[in-house]
Amino acid sequence: MAAQGSLIVTNELRELAARQWQDYRLRTPGTYFGEGYRALNLYQAYAVQAEVARLRCEAGDAVAGYKVGCIGSGVVEQFGMSGPIHARIFCSELKATGDALQHSAFANLAIEGEMAVRIGADGKIAQAFPVIELHHFVFRGVPKTLAELVANNGLNGGAVIADSAVAAPLKEWTSARVLSVSVNGKEIDSGDLWAMAGGAVEAVGWLGEDLGRYGLSLSPGELVLTGTPLGLHPVRPGDQVGVSVDGRELVTCLVE
Repeated sequence: MAAQGSLIVTNELRELAARQWQDYRLRTPGTYFGEGYRALNLYQAYAVQAEVARLRCEAGDAVAGYKVGCIGSGVVEQFGMSGPIHARIFCSELKATGDALQHSAFANLAIEGEMAVRIGADGKIAQAFPVIELHHFVFRGVPKTLAELVANNGLNGGAVIADSAVAAPLKEWTSARVLSVSVNGKEIDSGDLWAMAGGAVEAVGWLGEDLGRYGLSLSPGELVLTGTPLGLHPVRPGDQVGVSVDGRELVTCLVE
């Protein structure tokens, strides 16, 4: 067996991770979970996530940061389970506001609007800004489980990042209240700016503690998606997606 941080990756889990990585490249994520095999516990699911990340980085990708997931009331109700969980964000899947996304590059593309932060040189939050999180919205197990969610890297398929001019110190977002998502100019969801009651500070604090349980830590420059209080919304080719704060659209993408 091999270790990833403080996680123990058994031969069985290593084989599953290789399958997960292959499934991801084929855009058929998580086939294991639809075939009635032995259920994973949460520790094993994080071990699989870590091993897949190792394989991805070995193939030339890099971890850009982490997401906190499954905490907002919209997603908790939609998934029928409650986190929080953490998952990795990869450099190859970061997009700039205004970019066009290929729908065919995802397995059932779905989006969330949420706030993200960048970790500063001192390990604290340097900047905050809105993003559009991208998802491969596929669950195969019945019922859905946190283990499947974690092993599938929180369903993450990347994120569309607001322009650097939008990024501002956390204190400058203190008066901001409403996060909203629009598709084709029509608002489809809105709610509080932060998913956790303590906002970005609580989200990053929880993430740091949870990563520490698995021998990991946040590094300067890393991106953290702090979770959304809103729901997850499938989108189709031709959809124009926007995320606004207090009615001001700050990040967009087009689905082709």
